Amino acid sequence: MNWILKSLVDVQAGHPFRGSVPLVEAGNAYALQMRDLSPSGDVTWKGLIRTAVDTGKPVQWLKPGDVVFVARGARNYAVCLRDVPGPTVCSPNFFLLRVKSPTLLPEFLAWQINRAPAQRYLASNAEGSDQLSIRRPVLEAMPLAVPPLHQQQIIVSLTEAVVREERQLHALIRNRQQQLDALALALFSHESPMN
Repeated sequence: MNWILKSLVDVQAGHPFRGSVPLVEAGNAYALQMRDLSPSGDVTWKGLIRTAVDTGKPVQWLKPGDVVFVARGARNYAVCLRDVPGPTVCSPNFFLLRVKSPTLLPEFLAWQINRAPAQRYLASNAEGSDQLSIRRPVLEAMPLAVPPLHQQQIIVSLTEAVVREERQLHALIRNRQQQLDALALALFSHESPMN
């Protein structure tokens, strides 16, 4: 069944920091920034900076199941947060997507945003000359295809398997590179590595 995103998802802007996110050593929160995410869904939680957030105003704290959408830059993608260790907000470069319908899995939403049909929609609606960005109404109007939950779960499971396979493959490639580097080092130190 086809929907538009805003009918199933609440879209909120990232935390309104003025300028860059300030580093506050004794701050009460962490800030998730673009450098802390990868398109493969990895989040470098240990790399988050500590900052201060005014809790006198409503704060949209990140929580497991939230989807963060990179709204600025050449690549617009979504990541579903599996866990959030500590009080964390996302920077203004993101939109925070919270699924409000029980018929949509957050992991499936992130997967669909990252696939070709949604990426074509986003690319054709991006604005800006120096830095491309996606406006909130554009994101909210993005069409979604929402199959039954069991099909969504199958797709999510397949996606997770692909990510695991990619990590294993990259680990094998790194291992082979290290072996070749050791071989080259042995050649330069006049040892015979082939004995």
